[in-house]
Amino acid sequence: MSAHGLTLRRLPWQGPRRALSTLLVVAGLLLLADVAATLVWQEPVTALVGLIKRTDTDTRYLSYKTMPLTATQRAMLTRLAAAEARVDYLARQEQRSVPDGAAVGRLQIAKLGVVYDVIQGTSTGDLERGPAHYASTGLPGEGRTVAIAGHRTTYLAPFRNLNELHRGDQIVLQMPYGTFTYVVQGQRIVSPNAWWITRNVGYERLVLSACNPLYSASQRIAVFARLVRVHPNAQVDPQSTEAWTVG
Repeated sequence: MSAHGLTLRRLPWQGPRRALSTLLVVAGLLLLADVAATLVWQEPVTALVGLIKRTDTDTRYLSYKTMPLTATQRAMLTRLAAAEARVDYLARQEQRSVPDGAAVGRLQIAKLGVVYDVIQGTSTGDLERGPAHYASTGLPGEGRTVAIAGHRTTYLAPFRNLNELHRGDQIVLQMPYGTFTYVVQGQRIVSPNAWWITRNVGYERLVLSACNPLYSASQRIAVFARLVRVHPNAQVDPQSTEAWTVG
């Protein structure tokens, strides 16, 4: 009621305008929260997507209990005298059998608190599930370069702190046929098309790569590590699972 006894009426356009203003404020706050989370942690929306895809990943190939060796493969193992030859054979079998999008091994980097299943293939969908193995490169035990790529700010950001790995740090890859320990040799910033980092170098080398710097794809950071220890599983030699050093 006004001073003159008249009732003040809300104009018909004031309600929607106020609702729109509120919606814009909320959207702005959500955007700021997303940016803040990305800066200090990782992009939350893709993190949720990555978590869903990760739980839906085919992990049968991570163990011979869920994906047993065939009779032909077991017979072949009995013909190979050296443990190194049996590891190489099983690695090549794994390379042929694991389809893109399925987990092929498990990556552990104690210094970074990283434990992730490694996905076979490096398509956009594969990388959304976790660190992804370039199928054109070797698997642990083949004596070749093993190349793995991962995100730094999106899809669970498995390689966010890759730059913190330095000479002497250890990286472990668990395969169904054994556990492989690599020691970091160093890191290098390269261009996005520096495919030379995946070439074979005469010994087994692990290469982890990701976009660089954070929030940019203008470069790549590559961490190089050399295989130093192999701990075979029982399928390699049922009589002895003692580890051996490399090089």
